[in-house]
Amino acid sequence: MMKKILLFAFVLCLLCLIRCSDDSIKSKDLSGDDPHLTPADLTDTDKGLIKADNTFGFKLFKEVVREDKDENVFVSPLSVAMALGMTYNGAAGTTREQMQQVLELKGMTVEEVNQAYRNVIDVLTNLDDQVDFRIANSIWYRLGLPVEQTFLDLNQTYFDAEVTALDFTAPESPGIINGWVDEKTNGKITEIVGPQIPGNVAMMLIDAIYFKGNWSDQFNPDSTQTAVFTLADDTQKECQMMRKHTAFNYAWQPQFQIIDLPYGDSAFSMTIIFPAEGVDIDAIIGEFNNDTWADWLGSLHKQEITLGLPKFKLEYEISLVDVLKILGMTEAFAPGADFSGMVKDHALWIDEVKHKTFVEVNEEGTEAAAVTVVIIVDSLPPWLEINRPFILVIHDSETGTILFMGKIVDPT
Repeated sequence: MMKKILLFAFVLCLLCLIRCSDDSIKSKDLSGDDPHLTPADLTDTDKGLIKADNTFGFKLFKEVVREDKDENVFVSPLSVAMALGMTYNGAAGTTREQMQQVLELKGMTVEEVNQAYRNVIDVLTNLDDQVDFRIANSIWYRLGLPVEQTFLDLNQTYFDAEVTALDFTAPESPGIINGWVDEKTNGKITEIVGPQIPGNVAMMLIDAIYFKGNWSDQFNPDSTQTAVFTLADDTQKECQMMRKHTAFNYAWQPQFQIIDLPYGDSAFSMTIIFPAEGVDIDAIIGEFNNDTWADWLGSLHKQEITLGLPKFKLEYEISLVDVLKILGMTEAFAPGADFSGMVKDHALWIDEVKHKTFVEVNEEGTEAAAVTVVIIVDSLPPWLEINRPFILVIHDSETGTILFMGKIVDPT
């Protein structure tokens, strides 16, 4: 039970728990000329986008938990929102309206959304010198596809998207895309596409996120001991429990305890919500929204605590198609979708939204990564490669006379 909350809490910290002061946050100057934005520079529109992404994240997480009930769940709403945000630039008509509703972007123009993402990316990736946080975006489209240059320019300008035209039928193409994912996640996620790309794939939009943060006050490995972890069905398993006694931001409520563990210079943190015995963890998740989250964080206060936290490492993967349909984004996933902002006079729709994550929590800190790929297809005939046993019939097309029939199991 506790593990599931740990995982959820960490993801939310990347989106919701960006706390800083003028003294602790220094803007870095990578170019040597222009300073990066700080949280104080964020406009009301930028803050509106963060609120929208968090609201979308709460909805997304609740549906994923319903789909993978009683399983570990670890998602990055920020990664999903950014991949769909790039896709949003190519949507039009009711397809865009549905995406706008699901992504909580109502009241914001496309131009405002793009500029806000540009600003938020700049702030997040330069928030804490002691934390390695990276965001990378890319667009891969089928060689020869007449993609609208405006669509590509928008995503390059506001999402820093790397754009590549690629022969998807070439055997090396999956390796090129997976190599990009491997690099951007520091080797934590090595594959997002299979060994063959189907012939009707027109475009892939990919967001990759990498996070490496050491605890501001690390656990002593000598204090880690074998302990018992009780699962939701009361089954007990052994785990490696890290232990530490110090002052934490902490709060107690009848239904749960909440504790905050900062990373680096305290700009990022992991917030853990631990349900009281007998309290349904999914019921607490069901209460999550921007208001309750803010209230719970506001209840934290410094207190001496002896904390036991299990070490863990896991990988998670899910298709978000059904989840996004439940949330109201239905038109984008079928022929008839309007992605005319990507390619004019060409039928495109989303075939898959695949999400993969990695997380490891230990005495030193936390390392996590996420990749989201939006796969766009068109009505071109699928690529057919006869690479398994097959049947052949040679016949006369005029009279229908069958001349030969065969079963080929080994063409070599």
